[in-house]
Amino acid sequence: MTTHYRQLTQGQRYQIEAGLSAAESQASIAKRVGVHPSTISREVRRNSTQNIYKAVSAAHESDARRAGARKFCKPATWLSHHLPVWLKHGMSPEQIAQRLKQEQPSRAVSHEWIYRFIAAEQRAGGELYTYLRHRRKRYRKRYGSHDRRGQLRNRVSISERPAEVESRERLGDWEGDTVHG
Repeated sequence: MTTHYRQLTQGQRYQIEAGLSAAESQASIAKRVGVHPSTISREVRRNSTQNIYKAVSAAHESDARRAGARKFCKPATWLSHHLPVWLKHGMSPEQIAQRLKQEQPSRAVSHEWIYRFIAAEQRAGGELYTYLRHRRKRYRKRYGSHDRRGQLRNRVSISERPAEVESRERLGDWEGDTVHG
């Protein structure tokens, strides 16, 4: 099941403004507008100026935020040409990401993205992974296994101790009697 995100319309913003000016709860406004209550809360928090929500200014705020957002472009096309060259010169994905951030901020990608790109290319039969400085650490599942740190091998359970220990007459039968200091 996929979630489809929709922007609030100008009419919905006017309904929010009217509901807030009539001191309605955000839940009742959400029900009337047809969105989740958290959508109303988020809209009011993001687009209120001086704790006053106005539909027109909210639309301008939202449009300005959207215009200032970085546009998505699929970097695989241009990066697939440059990445092998940089890797062959001994650069790490971290260095490549930093270089792109400094020299071409509009085309910057994270080093995680570069590692994912190399892994996808490897699954497709590519050889970019051979130019990495270090081999990727093997994945080890973390569920279903028990923590084995601090456990003694061949230890004897306290329920299986000899009967003479119960009398506690010898040195060492008490827990702290052999500790010095």
